Order: sequence, then C-alpha cells, then structure tokens
Amino acid sequence: MSFGPHLLLAVLEGLVASAVLALTALGLSLVFGVMRVVNVAHGELFMLGAVLAWAITTAIGGSPALGFAAALVIAPLIVGAVALLAERLVLRRLDYDPEATIVATIGLLYILQQLALSFYGADARPVPPPYNFRIALPWFGYSAYKLSIIGISALILTLSWLILTRTRAGLIMRATQYDRQTAQAFGIPVGRVYGVVFAIGAMLAAIAAVLIVPISQAHYLMGQDPLLLSFAVVIIGGLGSLRGTVVAALLIGSSDGVISMFFSPTLARLIATLVVAMVLVFRPQGLFGKVSR
Repeated sequence: MSFGPHLLLAVLEGLVASAVLALTALGLSLVFGVMRVVNVAHGELFMLGAVLAWAITTAIGGSPALGFAAALVIAPLIVGAVALLAERLVLRRLDYDPEATIVATIGLLYILQQLALSFYGADARPVPPPYNFRIALPWFGYSAYKLSIIGISALILTLSWLILTRTRAGLIMRATQYDRQTAQAFGIPVGRVYGVVFAIGAMLAAIAAVLIVPISQAHYLMGQDPLLLSFAVVIIGGLGSLRGTVVAALLIGSSDGVISMFFSPTLARLIATLVVAMVLVFRPQGLFGKVSR
C-alpha cells in the first residue's frame, strides 16, 4: 500500500483506540473530579470487565452476537457492584482521605488481579466479535465492528454529557464536586452520590473493556496500559472536563495510531509522556480544566 492507505488505516485504528480510551478515562475523571479520589484500581476494573465478557460469552455460547450483547449489559453491572462494595467497605471508612484512598485502591488493584489469576488463569483468551463483515473503503475493507466501537462510544459520551448538564442527577454531582460541605448543608446525600459515582466510573471502564476485547484478548494483566493512558488523558484534558476528556483521548489515540504505524509504538508513548509533562508545567489544570480557587 502507498502512503494514503497506510494513513487512512492508521487514523481509523487511532479513532478506535480513542473511543475506548475516552470511555475509560471518563470513568477515572468522573471519580477523580467528584470524589477527589485517585482510583489506582481503575485499570483492574477495566480488566475485570474484559474477563467477565469472556466468561459470559463462553457460558452463553451459540450466537456471538447474543453473547456479546449479554456481556455488554451484565459485565458492567457486576463491575459496578464490585466498585460499589469497595466504596462502601473501604473508601467510606477512610472518609475519602486522598492519601489513604491511594493506598487502599492499590490494595484493591492487587486483590482483583490475583483473583483473576486464580479463577481465570494466566492465559490470554479471545472473545468472538458479534459480527464479522467488512465495509468497503477506497483502498481496502475495514472491520464493521471496529467502526461500531466508535459509534457506541460516541453515543455513551453524548448520553453522559446530557446527564451531567441537563438532569438533576448531573446537577447534584456537580454540586458535590464543587463543595462537599455546602452540598451536605443543602441536604444532598454526599455518601450516596459518591457510591453511585464510583460505580458509574467502574461501569464505564467495563463497557470500554467489553468493546475492545473482541479485537484484543482478555488477560489478567491488561489493566496497566488503560490506567496509565487514562491518567494522561485526565491530565491533558483537565480534571472533570468531559470535553477535555474527549479531546485528549482523540489526541493520544489518533497520534498513537499514526506514529505507531509509521514509526514505532515506543515513540508514540514517549511523545504522549512529553505532552503530559508539558501540560503539567505550563497548564497544570489541563487544556479545558478550571483553576481551583
């Protein structure tokens, strides 16, 4: 292939990566923004979603589309329940202290990782895509499922924006984010809000994992890259900014796809790290974040 087909393929692969990264990073940004909790176990919740997707599709068998649809519903619910349990039993007892919750979520990371290793095993296992056909593009055919990942991610991000900006639930989350004490004074059940937000953040990571696992493989160590890249997105885009999360995910995912195609994945990660460092130095609040008062 000449330069044009290579570039188109790189851009498409980058958009797919950006779509998954945006969902994962949105969950981390939501928890970090509302609760002021650095959830180091976010990547392992992503991994848990992928492992559960494999378990659910294997248990159902038969039509791959039916198994995938079930996994897309059931896996995020289970991961959300696990996150809610962790919030109730651990984070709430620590009163969401920033330093203590970092240590606690590191512990949760290793617990989830070792449980996956014990019950799932060390092998990487594929999940069949719900459908296998290709869409004809000017130079080649491209997976329709990969394109659907972009569409599903865009739909979820749009729904998230509508909920955060147009509903009473979103108003309560934003009020809790800006001032916890004032929100409590106005009768907002902050503890309940924190539990729901932590569960939603985990569910977004699980949805992203279910979407990516048919073109990747479920593995008990697969949570590290999503966590690190999500932190990069949150830093570049700005804390609690949905627009910043989408823009930063597109920036990192697309550049990773193009640079990896024409140069090397190592160079792509190096450039992303340099961008994070520059943002921290010159604009610590991120591209779309607000300066705290």
